[in-house]
Amino acid sequence: MTRGTWTRRIGMTAISAVAVTAMAVPTAAQAATNTGASTVAASSGTAAAEDVDYGTWQKDCQTVMGQALPYLKQRIAATKPGEKQAIVLDIDNTTLETDFGFSYPAPANKPVLDVAKYAQEHGVSLFFVTARPGIISGVTDYNLKYVGYKVSGLYVRGFLDLFKDVAAYKTAQRVDIEKKGYTIIANIGNSATDLSGGHAEKTFKLPDYDGQLS
Repeated sequence: MTRGTWTRRIGMTAISAVAVTAMAVPTAAQAATNTGASTVAASSGTAAAEDVDYGTWQKDCQTVMGQALPYLKQRIAATKPGEKQAIVLDIDNTTLETDFGFSYPAPANKPVLDVAKYAQEHGVSLFFVTARPGIISGVTDYNLKYVGYKVSGLYVRGFLDLFKDVAAYKTAQRVDIEKKGYTIIANIGNSATDLSGGHAEKTFKLPDYDGQLS
């Protein structure tokens, strides 16, 4: 069986399985909406994740990233003197493929990696904000770097964060990045909790098929 025929039912890597244990999303967080930024999202008309194969997921991701790249090229070209630009990215099923295989290191989600590489090659810093617990911070950092991401910062949840609203936790990390002097020109994720709360000029939502992808 090739990876192109794998479906959502195959499961996740051992690493993502540990992470997802601590990633329950409260109903209130799911209802949160993004403010102060426009959002590009995957089509809501796609099928449920259990019916979507790897190729379909990749095509859906490419559709969104196909809109992200022209925006980033234009925004990077308009960098103001002294401006430090940053992109914030989610990890599971955003920057890494974690629901379509069993390998570690998990492969990069290629459409996202291609956009990230363009950004990092043009001076944009990449910050990764994840609901993964801190216990797997080291292996997560290694995985991201192994597949080609230049990690300027990795935010994982500490023990106390495990009891906080996920959307609020992720918003607070973007605020922290801004306090370090960065302008967040894009925020990329596959869940409403990745993108709500503002503190990004533009957001790009990858498919999660009605919340069935982590």
